[in-house]
Amino acid sequence: MSESDLLTAELTLTGRITTASNATFLGHIGEVKVVYKPIAGESPLWDFPGAILAHREVATYLVSQVFGGDVVPRTWLRDGPFGEGMVQLWQDEDAAQSAVDLVAADVVPETGWRQVLEGQDENGRMVALVHEDSAALRRMAVFDVIVNNADRKGAHILAMPTGHRYGVDHGLTFHRDHKLRTVLWGWLGEPLTTEEHHAVARVRDALSGELGQQLADLLTIEEIASLAARCERLRQEGQFPAPAGDMPAVPWPLF
Repeated sequence: MSESDLLTAELTLTGRITTASNATFLGHIGEVKVVYKPIAGESPLWDFPGAILAHREVATYLVSQVFGGDVVPRTWLRDGPFGEGMVQLWQDEDAAQSAVDLVAADVVPETGWRQVLEGQDENGRMVALVHEDSAALRRMAVFDVIVNNADRKGAHILAMPTGHRYGVDHGLTFHRDHKLRTVLWGWLGEPLTTEEHHAVARVRDALSGELGQQLADLLTIEEIASLAARCERLRQEGQFPAPAGDMPAVPWPLF
């Protein structure tokens, strides 16, 4: 389907995701399956006052295009049955795969996985939060640092049949203050790779050009400046950051 059709052809709704905290609908544009989140269906958030979550979802996609690695599915703004909103290409994930898991603390795999934390489940059993040790997930973890993702739950990572990993639900991003809450802490303190350095630098440099112009319609000047500062700080420090401040380091619920 052409870019013009994605923006203007009829968006037909087929269902609603009732577990989402904001109005989220399934639909299609022609034969293309999409997710639609109307701005009118967003709930106000005390820690993101005045934020339009749909704008942040689109901004995250635009940054991901410069960052590289196809981290975020195609996302754009357009009119729909309930007014303007965020539209994103639907992804059919592989239900048999799991990039993030909760396992018994005494059976954490020795290879292929990273442990994030230990705790007790509702029955008092010791469990561990783990995520896979993959290039795709590591790339997403770096990306979350620069967009300041405050809500990287396990369910916000789509495990695709090909082994690719998509990140979704990016409404809580780009806050001026540190808000990073994620289940992807497994590389804490490890140095960035050369390609990761380059990806962060591409975003930083693009903010003075077309990317900066695109984001100006979606974010505040202060939020764009904070994005640039995070990119520069990450490049200067050259390693995965540790949790900071008094806020929780992981989102809740975890999944």
